[in-house]
Parts: sequence; C-alpha cells; structure tokens
Amino acid sequence: QVQLVESGGGLVQAGGSLRLSCAASGSIRSFNTMGWYRQAPGKQRELVAAFTSGGTNYADSVKGRFTISRDNAKNTVSLEMNSLKPEDTAVYYCHALWWGTNYWGKGTLVTVSS
Repeated sequence: QVQLVESGGGLVQAGGSLRLSCAASGSIRSFNTMGWYRQAPGKQRELVAAFTSGGTNYADSVKGRFTISRDNAKNTVSLEMNSLKPEDTAVYYCHALWWGTNYWGKGTLVTVSS
C-alpha cells in the first residue's frame, strides 16, 4: 500500500510562485511513474507533470513555468510553479503508479487570483 501526502498549496496572486511537495510512504525508485495531476472546477483531471520510464512529461500549458523534481533519499516529488495564472487554479493531486495500481493523494488546493 502506498500513501501520498501533498503539501504547499494556497492562495497566490497571478505571476507569483508556489512549491508543492508530495511525500510517499514507500521508495519512489520503485514507482513506474510519479507526478502531479490537477482538477479545476467542472473539468476533468489532467496531467501536469510526471516522471515516467520514458522521461519527464509536462502539459503544454505549464511548459517553461513549472518544474518537477524528485529527492529519492527523502521519497519526495516536488512541483515548482512559477508565473502562475488564474487558469492554474485547481486541486493538485500527487499520483504514483506501482505494480499496475494507481495511487492518489488527497489533493492540495491552489488558487491564483487575478
């Protein structure tokens, strides 16, 4: 069983920055993929950024603004978000795929005011 706990959400003005962190209960080296998704009100959950077996993936809408990083020793994955826009407002979820099972954190709310 994998547990994922997010932290770092909050309210920020447009153009500002936030850093999200996800702490995993297991070794993130063993995960097939690990990263971040988000879900805005009335919209489907979408990939933001993730480490996969093929490399690092980013949504087109965040390329150049967001950076995903990992600390294998601490079993954490972080998301540095810069130049935030109101359309980045969403609940951000940490995700891991391990042995064919998807695991999700409870989410952290990011609100970007205009």
